[in-house]
Amino acid sequence: MTLYPKLDRRPALWFWGGLTVIFLASIALRFWGLSRINALVFDEIYYAKFAVAFLQGKQDFGGHPPLSTYIIAAGIWISQHLSWGDPVNTNDLTGMTLRTFSYRWLNALTGSFLPLIMAAIAYQLTHRRRYALLAGLFAAVDGLTLVESRYALNNVYLLTFGLLGQLCVLLALNASPKARWGWLAIAGVGFGASFAIKWNGLGFLLGAYLIWFLAWIIRSVQKIRPSDSPPRRSTSERYRSPLEKLIQLHPGHILFGFAVIPALTYYLCWIPYMQLDPSTSFLGWQAKIIDYHERVGGMDVHPYCSPWYTWPFMVRPVAYFYKTAASLNEPIPVGEATLPQTAAKVIYDVHAMGNPFLWWFSTAAMLLLIGVLAYQGWTWLTVKRQNSSAAKRPLTPHSSLYTWAALYLIVNWVANLLPWLEVSRCTFLYHYMASAMFAMMAIALIVDRWLQSPQEWRRGAGVTIVFIIVAAFVFWLPLYLALPLAPEAFRLRQWFPTWI
Repeated sequence: MTLYPKLDRRPALWFWGGLTVIFLASIALRFWGLSRINALVFDEIYYAKFAVAFLQGKQDFGGHPPLSTYIIAAGIWISQHLSWGDPVNTNDLTGMTLRTFSYRWLNALTGSFLPLIMAAIAYQLTHRRRYALLAGLFAAVDGLTLVESRYALNNVYLLTFGLLGQLCVLLALNASPKARWGWLAIAGVGFGASFAIKWNGLGFLLGAYLIWFLAWIIRSVQKIRPSDSPPRRSTSERYRSPLEKLIQLHPGHILFGFAVIPALTYYLCWIPYMQLDPSTSFLGWQAKIIDYHERVGGMDVHPYCSPWYTWPFMVRPVAYFYKTAASLNEPIPVGEATLPQTAAKVIYDVHAMGNPFLWWFSTAAMLLLIGVLAYQGWTWLTVKRQNSSAAKRPLTPHSSLYTWAALYLIVNWVANLLPWLEVSRCTFLYHYMASAMFAMMAIALIVDRWLQSPQEWRRGAGVTIVFIIVAAFVFWLPLYLALPLAPEAFRLRQWFPTWI
């Protein structure tokens, strides 16, 4: 018995309407009061300044590839020429007199599309509209992605390019042989652009390699017959597991889409930067990046450093901005001075923290999926040892899109987390964002399954989880948007000492 015996055949108006609401809400949350903090917030002191330096024809190096510098610079250039943003909120903290809106709006626009990209990936995994809608909703109500989208930072671009690369790989699996090359080329550009933002963007590409390699291992065990013919229009063929379709990708596809195009994209991203100073070289810049990260200190160099194993439980969020005021009538303070706690009546805080319940549920969901697949694999191996004829039996039913989706999410979650295990330098919660995207899709997958369960308690649990996640987002929203809080209300949202 398959998990999804009935495919979505209802009119799609509810689905597109839901996605439209999610997208419009994402835009509203990211653009509302975007210039309220007329200052440089957290690492804007680097990335906004790097972008301005590039516009002035200078090289300003911050330890990462330069693609995010170009993007933020393009946003500034467009905004300056079109006079976008409130002229009241203007500063010269970047080395150029700019409206605050100018170096933030493109981040906000890009981040608004993340829920749609997540929904598209979820749909390609299972062709389940409700699952896609849940994945998009959970991406929209995550606090960390919201915060990262509202300031001139670079993680939102890493996520966008990496997830687009993953989406295009899935689209390639349903394409005709000729069209498949095109989708793989676009996927390669996405992967290359992701690690042209930061090197940890390579986790998305690693995930694509691992899932393809795993598909061939399963094929060798189960004797799945590969086919390079375009998918037929019958229901059973069109919706067969993408794990089976992955064996359509031969080594030539992988070399082209997962190696040549990403490497070429990464190299091309350096050319404008190197042209500012022709004496610099591509290899020289790579050596500088390595040297930079080797010189970054350990976990004691910054108060908000946190090791990788604490990220899934959101042990140590990062305070991006914290100011106090004597009353609501005062503007948000942006200078160095701040009132003492005893005199503070209003607190403005930007906390780079995920939606706590979304992250905790996501981590639990990922561990549950790992346990379920491990049990299925162990059961199959046990039966195989006892009965040689079981060798011809599939590890899981080919039509079980749930099993495929779970495997895909686990592999990509691990691929984006694995490189951090041996990193000894100071790391932060936002380094988990790539893995967190797949964990959010994991809890959406389980909730979707429970919502269609014949058991009333499962359906009730699914509805309850959605309600708790959305309610938690609303509760902690003041810390994402720097809304004014009384000291008591601020402390009410600081549940653990490590959150301060």
